[in-house]
Amino acid sequence: MSISFRNARSVRILGVASASAALALGVAGNAFACNITEFSAVAKCDGEKGVISVTDKDPSGTPATVTVYLGDKVIGTQDIVGSREGVTVDFSEDWAPNTTYRVHVKAGKLVDDYVKPDVLTGGEACKTETTPSPTPTPPASETPKPSEPAATPTPSASEPEESATPTPSASESTPGAPADSVPTPAGGSSNLAETGASSNTGMIAGIAAALVVVGGGAVFFGLRRRGASNNS
Repeated sequence: MSISFRNARSVRILGVASASAALALGVAGNAFACNITEFSAVAKCDGEKGVISVTDKDPSGTPATVTVYLGDKVIGTQDIVGSREGVTVDFSEDWAPNTTYRVHVKAGKLVDDYVKPDVLTGGEACKTETTPSPTPTPPASETPKPSEPAATPTPSASEPEESATPTPSASESTPGAPADSVPTPAGGSSNLAETGASSNTGMIAGIAAALVVVGGGAVFFGLRRRGASNNS
């Protein structure tokens, strides 16, 4: 009887331990299993483009399929394998401000649900990054360039180089010549100012001839009268 009692007691202790181990393993299994709370989503801007980003922090690495909806319209579908640190996938979407998107997750038989809460976009759309235009540089004032001096012609070898000092002409006075010598003008014409002649010579000669004629007439008339008086 004592041996049977001891065996029964041992079997009871072993059963309790097995049940406890099974319960612990079940709790641990549930803790590492994929569930919807390990997924999150947000709307953000990637430069000037809008995106819906979904992050999976499933430590078990269970493959899942993520689908983003705008109302009943499917924006996109992607597969994801999460990790304890988190894995993110982006859906390009030119979202409008204050718009609601729904994100659905399907991970085998473990998860088939929508991420909570829904994604609500911000109050402003993604802005286009504008680069300030460079300030135009005013054109430099055009300063007239000084004209280049004309090049001095170089005498050719066939032409004799002119002397820098001009040779005095024959009409110019030379050292030792008399001070009262007057140079003869070119062309052989005499200087009227030196000879006393003027441009009125012709008129004076005409008047003189007229006076000679008048004087001759007067003398002739006087002689005739004297002869007449002598004859009487």
